[in-house]
Amino acid sequence: MRRFALLLSLLLSYAAATNIVITNDDGWATAQIRQQFDTLTSAGHNVVLSSPALDQSGKGSSTSTPEPLTEPCEFNTCPTGSPAEGFNTTNPRLNYVNGFPVDAARFGIRTLAPKFFSGAAPDLVVSGPNIGNNLGLVVLLSGTVGAASDSALSGVPAVAFSGASGSQVSYTTLTSTPDAASSVAARTYAALTATFVKTLVSAAGGAPLLPTGVIVNVNYAAVDKCTSPAAFKWVFSRLVENVLEVDVETCGSSHLPSESRVVGAGCFASVTVLDASSKLDVNATLQVQVLERLGGLPLTCLPN
Repeated sequence: MRRFALLLSLLLSYAAATNIVITNDDGWATAQIRQQFDTLTSAGHNVVLSSPALDQSGKGSSTSTPEPLTEPCEFNTCPTGSPAEGFNTTNPRLNYVNGFPVDAARFGIRTLAPKFFSGAAPDLVVSGPNIGNNLGLVVLLSGTVGAASDSALSGVPAVAFSGASGSQVSYTTLTSTPDAASSVAARTYAALTATFVKTLVSAAGGAPLLPTGVIVNVNYAAVDKCTSPAAFKWVFSRLVENVLEVDVETCGSSHLPSESRVVGAGCFASVTVLDASSKLDVNATLQVQVLERLGGLPLTCLPN
């Protein structure tokens, strides 16, 4: 019992010390990204936000050289003429980059992480939750998935999160209209993402959080009838159903359901393992490696 308590203490200590860069493609001042930052920080993680200054949805893995702003940041959170990279004066962990999602993620990994993590690299990049799902081949155009993929290719484990609900609204609405659908979605998805991160970190026990060269793509159903995080169940899935491919065996089948089928079935979250280079489904061997890390969610089956 004493050895178990010591192990549990070590795992909790590691989880609390997890260094996380959070990014997205909707912009640095949206309700969802700020709520996610607050929720992960409150969970004890060491978090820094590095996101585009403007909405950069649908930009995939595009990259550019960030330049000074020729227009204000989204929601007028910084003025025209602001530098290419900047931060919130009241919290320097909140950073914008006037570039694409990939540029923001790279800035977070290469510049902000050494500064805020005492010279260490991030343990994890959390991309999202995106406003709107990224299902099936849409991932090829998604900036949220693009940022996660680029991070994984640079050697940092990364997970992309997206939710069906939410709106492109300012973080100030979290307090000004806390009962609005966008605020409920932001809180619900942030809590679910924190649960996913806790599970992944605890299972790793200090080892790399994910296999090299893969990302996980998580999609949440709408919150209309699932207003509590406890209402959601997790289902292991694949990008596109393919009866010719043999997947990891779950729920008595070696063919995983598609993300779209999972999210459309009710209060579910789909969990898909993708190749970081192609952004397509991985083989069963890699699926097994990730599945073993996520057993504590717990994962479930779709109803027949």
